[in-house]
Amino acid sequence: MLTIFQTVNDTTVKIDTLEEGAWVNLVNPTEEEIQLIAQQAGIYTDFLKYPLDDEEIPRVEAEDEQLMIIINVPIKRKEDVIYDTIPLGIVINDDYVITICLEDINLEQDFAGNKMKSMATFKKTRFVFQLFQKQTSLYLKYLREINRQNEQIERELHKSMRNKELINLLNMEKSLVYFTTSLRANEKVMQRLLRGKTLKMYEEDSDLLEDILIENRQAIEMADIYSNISSGTMDAFASIISNNLNIVMKFLAGITIVLSIPTMIFSFFGMNVPLPLESSIWGYFAIIIICVIACILIAYWLKKKDML
Repeated sequence: MLTIFQTVNDTTVKIDTLEEGAWVNLVNPTEEEIQLIAQQAGIYTDFLKYPLDDEEIPRVEAEDEQLMIIINVPIKRKEDVIYDTIPLGIVINDDYVITICLEDINLEQDFAGNKMKSMATFKKTRFVFQLFQKQTSLYLKYLREINRQNEQIERELHKSMRNKELINLLNMEKSLVYFTTSLRANEKVMQRLLRGKTLKMYEEDSDLLEDILIENRQAIEMADIYSNISSGTMDAFASIISNNLNIVMKFLAGITIVLSIPTMIFSFFGMNVPLPLESSIWGYFAIIIICVIACILIAYWLKKKDML
């Protein structure tokens, strides 16, 4: 999908043709759309294709007055791993800013119109940093959601330790690992840009990028804390499950011992040899009483030894 925007009278509006100072947003573009933008904007085709690899790492690459920036942005999925990250490519030349992503991450919704303060497509450096700021804020938002979901899973685990809750907790931990890795890689990209050798910026731009770096470090610390908590919770509940299994096995072993007593007694009286009470009309009831008393005594002894 190809859409073009331009800021006119402090409002970012959608336009039909590529004009100087425009922002081009490509979402899972076709080969025809890539070639069209490459020709009209004078952008290297490879710069437009690199971000379409979901395993592409964040980096900065400059060549012939063209700058490509790749960062990882967070997304929510409906599969097992609810939260994941994908590359977002930002290509800049003298006239245009182009964003490329495999999935729709609501850039149009966030930046079109007049929703972003001081946003202008022709202020390329400021616009790039505002993209960074939006994605860093989104990381913080998703991290808080993950923490709330982890707390909910813990409450459910206290009631019933099913595989479903443990799998959900594992998925949250995997998401935190993805977030931590991506945030650290994004930080390196921002630090390189802050040195000012690849992207021209004013003092206000530098201040904004420094603020974004602080938020990014905050997100990294939050992800590390939540990951440690999640990992500790997994270990704790794994130990609890193992302990509960030992308790159940101990109980079943004790019950087996108690129930083996009547079997032994009835086996003795089932032999074809002379035995006590074999000619008494009360023999059956006497044997039953003996079995009950023996079971009670054995059960009491096992309970006293904390084996039942």
